Amino acid sequence: QMQLVESGGGLVQAGGSLRLSCAASGRTFRNYAMGWFRQAPGKERDFVARISSSGGTTYYADSVKGRFTISRDNAKSIVTLQMNSLKPEDTAVYYCAADSSPITSPSPYQYDYWGQGTQVTVSS
Repeated sequence: QMQLVESGGGLVQAGGSLRLSCAASGRTFRNYAMGWFRQAPGKERDFVARISSSGGTTYYADSVKGRFTISRDNAKSIVTLQMNSLKPEDTAVYYCAADSSPITSPSPYQYDYWGQGTQVTVSS
């Protein structure tokens, strides 16, 4: 089992920034690609960003491209999501997830482990 714990969520005004972190334990972190997803009330869980196990490749949803940056520190078993120029439509619970497959997919069903989520609220 892998445990994932997110932190860094909160309330921010539109145009502001937040940095989310996800600390992993229990499995060899560097063997997993990592992703961030978000889920707004009444909506499905949507892909936000993904980073390969080595950190060399990243992927973003079109809605966040140019505003969000995913990164990882394999020595510390942490993945982060830097979110800039936040918009009210970014409001959601954000989840980090670990994927043992090297195949890139926006589907949440591919991911093996999930954190409990952290709330991000962007006010207008």
